[in-house]
Amino acid sequence: MRRSTAVLCGATVVLAGSLTAVPAEAASSQSAQPAAQAARVTWKKCATDDYPTLQCASVKVPLNYAKPNGRKITLALSRVPHTARKYQGPLLVNPGGPGGSGLTLAGFVASSLPKAVASQYDVIGFDPRGVGKSKPALDCKPGYFNPVRPDSVPSTAAIEKANLSRAKAFAKACGTKYADVLPYIDTVSAVKDMDRIRKALGAKKINYFGYSYGTYLGQVYAKLFPTRVRRLVLDSIVDPGGVWYGANISQDYAFDARHKALMAWIAKYNGTYKLGTDPAAIEAKWYAMRAELATKPAGGEVGASELEDIFIPGGYYNGYWPTLAEAFAAYVNDKDATPLVKAYEGIAAIDASGDNGYSVYTAVQCRDVSWPRDWKQWREDNWAVYSKAPFMAWNNAWYNAPCAYWPTKTLKPVNVANSKLPPVLLFQATNDAATPYQGGVAVHRLLKHSSLVVEQGGGNHGITLSGNACLDKYLVKYLTDGTVPRGSGTADAVCKKTADPKPEATTQSALTADRSAGATSADTLHTLVGVRG
Repeated sequence: MRRSTAVLCGATVVLAGSLTAVPAEAASSQSAQPAAQAARVTWKKCATDDYPTLQCASVKVPLNYAKPNGRKITLALSRVPHTARKYQGPLLVNPGGPGGSGLTLAGFVASSLPKAVASQYDVIGFDPRGVGKSKPALDCKPGYFNPVRPDSVPSTAAIEKANLSRAKAFAKACGTKYADVLPYIDTVSAVKDMDRIRKALGAKKINYFGYSYGTYLGQVYAKLFPTRVRRLVLDSIVDPGGVWYGANISQDYAFDARHKALMAWIAKYNGTYKLGTDPAAIEAKWYAMRAELATKPAGGEVGASELEDIFIPGGYYNGYWPTLAEAFAAYVNDKDATPLVKAYEGIAAIDASGDNGYSVYTAVQCRDVSWPRDWKQWREDNWAVYSKAPFMAWNNAWYNAPCAYWPTKTLKPVNVANSKLPPVLLFQATNDAATPYQGGVAVHRLLKHSSLVVEQGGGNHGITLSGNACLDKYLVKYLTDGTVPRGSGTADAVCKKTADPKPEATTQSALTADRSAGATSADTLHTLVGVRG
């Protein structure tokens, strides 16, 4: 779900004209908040080696907000407390999904921001309803993605039937196991939970920083509670006009383009990978590898669908490219599938945070808005996509297919257009595959006082706090005093993209999703943000 200097950035921001700032809140009102907070939430140490000041707590919220005095559920929270005398309130953070845990993200954000800035906030992570350490946590059908799955491309009626049976069984399992919970796992309920967290923290307003699906949470929170927003940062932005069926179709085209970008990168380093210098020919070798694995899965684990699972994360984050290229080359040139199996056990395992993450992903997306209930439409639409952008088309279709059979009624989309907010800061890469560029442009238009910072040519998903000094300069300035860039074009500021990796840039963290001392901030962030959202 990500390194030019500020000097380079300054030369690139040709659209930036003026700067505006949010008026600072009175110090007296801010300094009064910690006492109220301590009375409402009990924090306990839950430090890790990476985040030694992390604290944890929980709050209870209504399952059904139409019956606020009825059944309660529990949300898990984390915090890195402020240490500076100047206190700017809570900064809630969310990594996306739906289904991503935000507990560790609090530690990452607090440690990645300059200390002088992070120390002014209580950085608050949370597991949304149904996720992780919140209770109840959903797990509809354990092992749903265990290998080897049917080929994602339904080239025969039997393959289509097998995939449909899996999707129907998952939807049925969720409906049976969580009949009393599923009607309340949705974005609007999660947003209302965020406001309950605000109240529990004793804060009049919140600051919010969301990645990926977390940007949609931020948009909806701002719509429902505009007077409770102090500062709002959205990175890699969901287009609210596409939730969620259309958004997935848009992803398919964008991911196919990113896959082709990987093929071009491999061609550039033929001396290392020896797969050729023609990207189209290299791509043909990739599809030939896929066809072989569909017949004979590598290590009994990596079939055609699992191969896609390995390479899809490369569309989110180019830091995986060296590992992917090595595994690809080993299979084609040396008939060695071992690196491919290791990549599957490492990179693909990040997808959707496992069974719990996928259960919440489907529960939220299938409940948020209506999906086509006639499989004929899915078939027609996805074959049309496949004819032009085959890389992820059917893999993505089956990932979302339970929504065609979901057991709950659906809600209406939220109109997030908003003219009641203070200045909002948006970040978007032009070649982002998971949340295509147009989403950032659309939200910039819908949020009246927003400013859009663009990473020109960038393709990673989640672009701040990943080593791009230009992007981070705007983030730090905004969190310091509310200043945003103001320009006259589509973007208010433009930054050069982070450089693509070199072949020797493979890191152990890319294979193991390890957040050890050897992992870069980009590796860590993309492990936390994950994929699919």
